[in-house]
Amino acid sequence: MTVRIRAGAVGMAMLAMLAAGGAQAAGELYLYNWTNYFPPDLLKKFEADTGIKVILDTYDSNETMLAKLQAGGGGYDVVVPSDYIVPVMIEEGLLLEIDAGAMENFKNVASPFDKQWFDPERKYTAPYMWGTTGFSYDSARVPGGALEESWASFFAPPPELHGQVAALNDEVELYNAAALYLGVDKCTESAEEAQKILDVLEKQKPLLAMYQSDGTIERMIAGEVIMHHQWNGAAHRTREQKPSVVFVYPKEGLNFWQDNFAVPKDARNAENAKVFINWMMAPENIAVASNFTGYMNAIKGSEQFMDAALRDDPAVVMPAEYADRLSPAKDCSEKARELRNKVWTRLKK
Repeated sequence: MTVRIRAGAVGMAMLAMLAAGGAQAAGELYLYNWTNYFPPDLLKKFEADTGIKVILDTYDSNETMLAKLQAGGGGYDVVVPSDYIVPVMIEEGLLLEIDAGAMENFKNVASPFDKQWFDPERKYTAPYMWGTTGFSYDSARVPGGALEESWASFFAPPPELHGQVAALNDEVELYNAAALYLGVDKCTESAEEAQKILDVLEKQKPLLAMYQSDGTIERMIAGEVIMHHQWNGAAHRTREQKPSVVFVYPKEGLNFWQDNFAVPKDARNAENAKVFINWMMAPENIAVASNFTGYMNAIKGSEQFMDAALRDDPAVVMPAEYADRLSPAKDCSEKARELRNKVWTRLKK
């Protein structure tokens, strides 16, 4: 797509002025983000504060976003990759060095998010949201009103739930969940262990209603399914309208992830992208995003602007006794990624 700049490039001095709220930039910004993952009102506020018009496109997985950038398509200025995919994007030369650590508002980033394994110096990325991936169920519709806090409830649900369970259409999330269920390294290079993961997924497949990452909130609220593989922020937003929904922290462990802002190497509006990323590290701005998404952010001082319902929900603020169940993302080897992709391809054929 053709992007027209309505004014000159915004320099670093302009960044500082914008952070103080005293300047108007011009031009456009093409944002490529996960579906239902950014509040429309916050985009309007950014446009009002900066004069930069935002055009938003969405995707449903890191792999969809990566494939589009690898193909040279999109013309995007800001993308939102998860932790594990960032090293791949850096290795393939897909990201621009933005030196987020030197931006004025980076001082607001809380430890340990200021230095992360996938981008230790924050040369390429700045933090957005973080959370966990477990599963949710409607306690009003399950036998006895409760299920075991185990991935067994999801991969081998009771007969009454057959055909009433949905999985995320996400290669990494589903593979990792099965690996945790089996006690297998999510970055295994063993073909035998990968086969065990595939066996679990194939056995579950006929019990599922669908693989779908979009619409998890609406689907659960409408009662289309009883259980959904779900991100914790989506579970929070589901519970706001259906209090009988329970988010599960499986005893075998659950994926802990971080999403980040990054700028593609061929971004036509790179300076506007830096303005946007710096602006999003202001506590009052990122808090609006947390209130909308249902996820925690990495910015100090944002708590005072966040909804009490968010701070008080155990799906969002994890109870301390579950801390040892978190399984952080890992930088899997190429061999491990290839095995995972083969399992996914076989599963979805």
